[in-house]
Amino acid sequence: MNFDLSDLRGFLAVADLGSFSAAAQALHLSQSALSRRVDKLELALGVQLFERTTRRVELSTIGRGFLPRARNVLNELESALIGFHELAYRLSGEVTIACVPSAVAYFLPDVIRQYHAKYPGIRVRVIDESSSAILTVVARGEADFGLTYIGTQDADVVFQPLLEEAFVVALQVGHPLTERASLTWDDLTGVDYISLAQGSGNRFLIDQALANRDVRPRSFCEVKHVPALVSLVEAGLGVGVVPKLAMPANGHATLVTRPLTDPSISRTLGLISRRGRALPPVAQLLFDSLMAIGK
Repeated sequence: MNFDLSDLRGFLAVADLGSFSAAAQALHLSQSALSRRVDKLELALGVQLFERTTRRVELSTIGRGFLPRARNVLNELESALIGFHELAYRLSGEVTIACVPSAVAYFLPDVIRQYHAKYPGIRVRVIDESSSAILTVVARGEADFGLTYIGTQDADVVFQPLLEEAFVVALQVGHPLTERASLTWDDLTGVDYISLAQGSGNRFLIDQALANRDVRPRSFCEVKHVPALVSLVEAGLGVGVVPKLAMPANGHATLVTRPLTDPSISRTLGLISRRGRALPPVAQLLFDSLMAIGK
């Protein structure tokens, strides 16, 4: 039959994302190039795999039956190549991981560095987004898996915990509050306080923990993502409450942290993947490397 693995990958991308445009973007192809790959596969098989309308693309009856077989072919081939170092070095493709920005620095650099050394032909794509956005892209199949702290109760994903992480107070070196070994929420009411924006997952955890308190810090500035908050603290604009792993490791010239109590707050970081869908072998390798960090 006159088709190749790139044609199968194109078919699977359209089937998973339900859109030629989204699949073309994910594969870094033009939409016309992707359409040619799918047309070539359909011509070689002598069947129609998709039912196309002006508004949507759906698998045909034959396409739904062919989908698991096509996925198995690619997965089996990748598994076989991974077992041979010389061939694994020449594997190509892409793994997409969605990760909350506050966890990128701690989890990803070493893992991606080692992964890239073993499989230089595989492109690693990182979607650094909010926890709610990560849940959405993983459930839709737009990312192979995600690293986040929500999803434990979601029916569409499986959540596997990695570690428990406390929230701490981020301070600039020399700030008066650095003289204390630990801080309470009451200590933050009289200082310039920078908060995370409403709607973020971390802000939800903080608000939930402070729901029964009459007095809480009043912010003069708020940001969407934790790294931005840390940057403002580093610039001397004020103090903020952030997950511990978002702070620079092994000391920092201008930033310090203090434990936060009364109440203490923590979050459970973990990996999420689509329920009932096995990861491609090359994605499973990266997933397993990240799981090993929590052991």
